[in-house]
Amino acid sequence: MKTVEFKNITWIDFVDPSADDVLYLQENFDIHPLAIEEFVTPTYRPKATQYENCIFLTIHIPLFNVATRTTYPGELDIVLTKDHLITGQAKEIYQLDDFFAKLANNEGQRRLYMNKTPAHLLYSILEMLLESCFPRIDHIHKKLENIEEQVFNGKEKEMVFEISVVKRDILNFRRTLKPQRHIIESLSQMKSPLIVPELSAYFQDLTGTNIRLWNALESNKETIESMEETNNSLLSNKLDFTMKVLTVFSAIMMPMTVYSNILAMSADIPFGKSPHAFAIHTSIMLFISLCTIVVFKMRKWL
Repeated sequence: MKTVEFKNITWIDFVDPSADDVLYLQENFDIHPLAIEEFVTPTYRPKATQYENCIFLTIHIPLFNVATRTTYPGELDIVLTKDHLITGQAKEIYQLDDFFAKLANNEGQRRLYMNKTPAHLLYSILEMLLESCFPRIDHIHKKLENIEEQVFNGKEKEMVFEISVVKRDILNFRRTLKPQRHIIESLSQMKSPLIVPELSAYFQDLTGTNIRLWNALESNKETIESMEETNNSLLSNKLDFTMKVLTVFSAIMMPMTVYSNILAMSADIPFGKSPHAFAIHTSIMLFISLCTIVVFKMRKWL
């Protein structure tokens, strides 16, 4: 448990709340029991619930797993009371930890973000978390540029897996981000003494930020899908060319093979007693192959 205070506002942050943390909340705060139960229960869907003396929120933050190279949702539970903002991280959210440390270590930052109400602090946290998504989208955009360069440099096979990884990352990012818009819209429309009316416009602005993020992800999604189609087309063309070369080679060799088999079935090979027999038959086979190539050219098969 971590705590930072300024004037009449206290922010308490829990990482993976335990039974002792639940007992602490029950003993020290007048929070609805359902809110406390939801605070320690993993939730896969975002929600916003207004109780008599508090507001409970569950949101999910897009986080990046370096090992699997994909985005996953980091759950953040929030309890808003008159004088306290209580947050619980199911898994460590580094953006939130950095923001907390910045407030804890700098009085000027506390004066900037904690001089009004816990709801104002909540807005600042949500704004920071949403803004932190833009660098991730920029990173995805750079990956797309690199994939495009590699695809048109003849590395289609190597890019098949890379395209799949980036595509999964974008889809997981979208799946995490989209439901959060409804939570922010709920805050802007919520009639509660814990949220002053002036904050409604600020939460509406966060909705706009969420929409901008979504539009950027939509653009990246369309780009990666187009890049996948282009890569598949180039691979298909290369495969068709390879098959064409092999087919033509087989067709050219077939008359030579037939001719040599005919000679093998004959007991008395023509020119068999001639000292130049090998050269004669080799010349005949090459002539047959040349005639085959000429026919292919006339038919425009080559």
